[in-house]
Amino acid sequence: MFDLGETLVDETPNWGRWADYLGVPRLTFFAALGAVIADRRPHLEVFNMFRRNFDFESEREAKAAAGLPWRITADDIYPDALPTIERLRRNRYRVAVMANQPLEAVPFMATLPVDLAATSAEWGVAKPDGQFFARVVDALGADAARIAYVGDRLDNDVLPARHAGMVGVPLRRGP
Repeated sequence: MFDLGETLVDETPNWGRWADYLGVPRLTFFAALGAVIADRRPHLEVFNMFRRNFDFESEREAKAAAGLPWRITADDIYPDALPTIERLRRNRYRVAVMANQPLEAVPFMATLPVDLAATSAEWGVAKPDGQFFARVVDALGADAARIAYVGDRLDNDVLPARHAGMVGVPLRRGP
């Protein structure tokens, strides 16, 4: 079981488009995003640092209309991601990707060579909420102790997975 952003794909281009849309220097935006993550707060709180009462959904639509959509392409995949998935599959492991992602990520996720993929936007519940991890267990139809959840964040991926009875596997990359 893999997270997507900063685990299988580099989200730098997507966050950079947010900086561009907001008219904030990318370095400034990334520093603020890093501060939010270091404080173990949800990523989306970064927007309130630049605009008060930021309405993510309406701004997401306006950003897309401005030609700066949230998108993931094959170019965003980390070089080791697909070989890792393919090796796991050759060794007869079931592989899934379930992550906090907007609906725009669904078409890309459908191209991945995995057994199952789902997003928090589809489920209506996001990590680190325990209900997200309960959905993972239900979707996989496996005992939680037999699921390894690989993610880049301790607070959002690894520790909540462990709390849900899974094997939480930290991957050190991303912000």
